[in-house]
Amino acid sequence: MGNLLKVLTCTELEQGPNFFLDFENAQPTDCERDVWNQVNAVLQDSESILSGLQAYKGAGQEIREAIQNPNDMILQERAWNSVCPLVIRLKKLYGFSLRLERALQSLLESLTCPPYTPTQHLEKEQALAKQFAEILHFTLRFDELKMRIPAIQNDFSYYRRTISRNRINNMNLDIEREVNNEMANRMSLFYAEATPMLKTLSTATTNFVTENKTLPLENTTDVLSTMASVCKVMLETPDYTCRFNSEDTLLFCMRVMVGVIILYDHVHPNGAFNKSSKIDMKGCIKVLKEQPADNVEGLLNALKFTTKHLHDESTPKNIRSMLQ
Repeated sequence: MGNLLKVLTCTELEQGPNFFLDFENAQPTDCERDVWNQVNAVLQDSESILSGLQAYKGAGQEIREAIQNPNDMILQERAWNSVCPLVIRLKKLYGFSLRLERALQSLLESLTCPPYTPTQHLEKEQALAKQFAEILHFTLRFDELKMRIPAIQNDFSYYRRTISRNRINNMNLDIEREVNNEMANRMSLFYAEATPMLKTLSTATTNFVTENKTLPLENTTDVLSTMASVCKVMLETPDYTCRFNSEDTLLFCMRVMVGVIILYDHVHPNGAFNKSSKIDMKGCIKVLKEQPADNVEGLLNALKFTTKHLHDESTPKNIRSMLQ
């Protein structure tokens, strides 16, 4: 299995625990394999999803020409024919978020179930912990890309306006069989979010806690806080960072740390920033700020704008000031 994750306690956290989670080389054991295979079937499509999003160019010019010339049916048709394939692509991206949600819940079930504690799960099931990290890594990459593509919402808004006004008759309206009104409503809510994948995972984690009433809340939040602690210590400890085979693993750890902080903040009643939080927020933010600004600007913004409790009165002023 390679390097093992040391079981943590709050005292160990304060003293600087010595542990390492092998994000690069962890392989599934026989006990992990069924869940690992299910999640892997989703994750193996993640790079193509990101590539598709990155290549999204939009139909801005065609839409502008159509709006400026409402009586020119050639321009109307050109805009419509440009938008429809994009809407199909957006449906595929949205559909992947639903698959990712189910994969996350499968991992949470495995990493929180009795008789093991969450930290014992992370020690014994490093391949599943790695997949959990990969979901978070993908999520933040997706949302960083999406925030740079305003064309997505513009294209989809044009599509919905055109459908609702029914201005274009018999022009590829077969698309409504692909994207019916209910699907369009759900896609609209998804893309209206500044960070739609993070919102999806936050909701999925909250629903997991709500639906599993016999499972102590701490089983879920301890998985998240332990993952955050693992990433923080790995990032701030040269003896660990030098063991990475790739520099990309540094950014991977940063994204995972931020992702689990956000999930913890949404799931725990008191959030991640409260003094009672099991996450060392001051230490996590400090680690981020020590990295090159280009690598962490999006991550710091995610902590500012997608967390739930940052601006609570219970959040220490020094933590808030670190994120201003």
